[in-house]
Amino acid sequence: QVQLVESGGGLVQAGGSLRLSCAASGRTFSSYYMGWFRQAPGKEREFVAAISWSGRSTYYADSVKGRFTISRDNAKNTVYLQMSSLKPEDTAVYYCAADKNVINSYSDLRSIDYWGQGTQVTVSS
Repeated sequence: QVQLVESGGGLVQAGGSLRLSCAASGRTFSSYYMGWFRQAPGKEREFVAAISWSGRSTYYADSVKGRFTISRDNAKNTVYLQMSSLKPEDTAVYYCAADKNVINSYSDLRSIDYWGQGTQVTVSS
């Protein structure tokens, strides 16, 4: 069993930055592919970014490429999402996800092993 706890959300002006963190319980963090998803009001949950078990490979949604950076520290059981040049359309609840298999934009959300509780990010114009 893995528990994921996100933090770092908040209110920021357009053009600003935020860093989200996701702390995972357990001693097998490095065996999980990690990802970030987001869900805006009235919309489906969507893929944002993912990072491989070792951290060598990263993947991004086109909408955040060049603005967001995902990283992980396996020694601290933590994955991060550095968000820069934020836009009002980035406003959403951001969820951390963990899976033994690859996470990407084609992932079936129902099959992902673990989810965090989410953290709200609000970008004002």
